[in-house]
This record gives sequence, C-alpha cells and structure tokens, in this order.
Amino acid sequence: MLLVFAAVVFATAINRLVGVLQRLHLKRGIAIAVSIILLLMLIIGVSVAVVPPFIDQLQQLIELVPTGLERIRSWSEWLRNFLPDQFLEDIRGLRGLIQQLQSVAPRVFSNIYTLLSNSIGTALKILLVLVLVIMFLSSPDSYRQGFIQLFPSFYRRCVDEILQKSESALGGWVTGILFNMTIIAAMSGIGLWLLKIPLAFTNAILAGLLTFIPNLGPTLSVIPPMALGLPDTPWKAGAVLALYILIQQLESNVLTPLVMQKQVSLLPAVTLISQLIFASFFGFLRLFLALPIVVVAQIWIKEILIIDILNSWQQHG
Repeated sequence: MLLVFAAVVFATAINRLVGVLQRLHLKRGIAIAVSIILLLMLIIGVSVAVVPPFIDQLQQLIELVPTGLERIRSWSEWLRNFLPDQFLEDIRGLRGLIQQLQSVAPRVFSNIYTLLSNSIGTALKILLVLVLVIMFLSSPDSYRQGFIQLFPSFYRRCVDEILQKSESALGGWVTGILFNMTIIAAMSGIGLWLLKIPLAFTNAILAGLLTFIPNLGPTLSVIPPMALGLPDTPWKAGAVLALYILIQQLESNVLTPLVMQKQVSLLPAVTLISQLIFASFFGFLRLFLALPIVVVAQIWIKEILIIDILNSWQQHG
C-alpha cells in the first residue's frame, strides 16, 4: 500500500508538469510521454553522476562516524576534570546520548546504504512505482471516479471536492519539498566544503534527503559532519552545528513560507507523532512517506469529521 501511495504522490507531482505541457498545446498523451521521458532522464542522470560516489562515500561515512562519536565521548570525559559539579550531571547525560548515537547512527546509515546498494530490489520497486504512475496519469479521471463511487451517492460531490483539495495540497507539498531539498543540499555542500569537512558531498546529499523528515531529519543530518569535523579540530564541530542551524532557520523562515504558502498547516506534535508511528511500524526508510500521508489525512479528517459531522451537530444544537 505504501508503494501505491508513493505512486500517487509522484503521479500528482508529474501531473503538474503534464498540465504545464498541455497549456503549451500538447496533447495529454504526448505531454505524459514527455514528462515520463524527462523523469527517466533525471533518474538515469542522477544514477550515473550522483549515486556511485554517494554510495562509496556513504560506506566511508558509516565507518568514520563511530570514530568521531568516540572522540566526542573522550572529549566529554576530559571536560569532567575542569567543570564544576553542577555541570557533571549534564556531562553524564551527554555521555549517555553519545553512547546511544554510537549504536543508532551506524544502523540508520547502514539501512540507507543497504537500500541503495540492493540494486535489484530497489530497481523492481522503482519500476513498480513507475508503472503505477503511468497508469494513474494515463486515465486519472477513471481512477478518480472509481474511488468516488465507493461513497454514498449523496456524498460523492463532497468527496470530489476533498480529492481536489488533497491533490492541490499534495502537489504544493511535493513542489516545495523538492525545492527545499535542492537548496539545502547545495548550501550544506558549499558550507561543508568551505569548512573542509571530509565527505562533504555525501553529507550534503543526506542533508537534502532528510529534509523529507521534519524535526528528526535535520537532527540526524548534522550528526555525521559534526563527528567527522571533531577529530580534525574541535571548533569545526561547532562550526558545522552553527552552519546547520543557520540553514534550518533559513528554511523555516524564508524557503518554506516562500514555496509552501498553499501547503496544509501541520501541527509539530502531529508531525512528530506520525513519524514515530511510521518508524515503529514500517521502519526508518518509510519515514519519507509519513508527511505526505499526514498532509492528505488532515484534509480528510477536517472535511469529513470536523466540517461535515461535528460542525453539523453544533448547528443543529
């Protein structure tokens, strides 16, 4: 089901490009073909130019991060000799956090590496999603009407309106998140390169990809470059943290309001709870689908439960 929803997300995004091409007086069939070809060219280009060095550096990153975290732990032990007693409790908490990161961080990035290196399984899943996307794009009205028919006749017009709102919100979210990913990856890469942090390319790609996971993503993305910068000179770890905080502030206060004005407003607690549920039941890698599902679910809950049911009771009362 998650692959089907992923196909719906991609179909919604590509359908926007199809609409643009149709406005240029291309027939829908030709517009779909051009959009799919452009998507395949993008996938092939990324696979050839980005994926091989990314996998190679990611493997190095998995090996180096535990060493950096161990250096941080040793550094915290050294600080204990110079800090007052009231800070010792915080240091013990930091040691516990670092020990947890030493066990969790390699496992997280190993999962990403396993996904990327398992080319056959990944290729089959991509192929399945691509076939579903083409099917959805070729006859969207048929699938839409088939879904609407599942509801009682008196409610089908409302369902059609909800689907329109869901499509608009999902399309806006996809456009915005792809834009944010690109900008964040570029800024992270430039900043890490200027700081001379090892494996800057891979860390930048990770920063961009983890933008898909609000709250947790930025926290996870800053750990590897900080761990890599500390063995060189301690100030680099602080500089990396400051760089990522600056980038996240830019995303929150400039990029997101600029490109996601029409996106559904999500409460931070709702976003975090959805991520915890997805991580618990579906695994870390499925976190990338948590937010688009919540975007759509919130519209349905608002329109059906709040507006059509609860508000109607209030009016009759």
